[in-house]
Amino acid sequence: MLWYHYVLGVLLILASLVITVVVLMQEGRSQNLSGAIAGGADTFLGKSKGKTVEAKLERITKWLIAVFFVVVLVAFLVFLFV
Repeated sequence: MLWYHYVLGVLLILASLVITVVVLMQEGRSQNLSGAIAGGADTFLGKSKGKTVEAKLERITKWLIAVFFVVVLVAFLVFLFV
């Protein structure tokens, strides 16, 4: 195996670990529903701050998945043609 096989493998492992951590940091969709049923005591500022953090985590997740897809595609093409 050549050196770039190892580099691509390490990139894929790191990307998958980071994606896993970012996804686990996000709140579940059902959490908002249970708060509404229980009459949640969140203030307006607390809700908006949570949504901005949540929006950032979703955006980061989308970018990481796009990077992961590109690395997988490059790895496939490298292994196919080399």
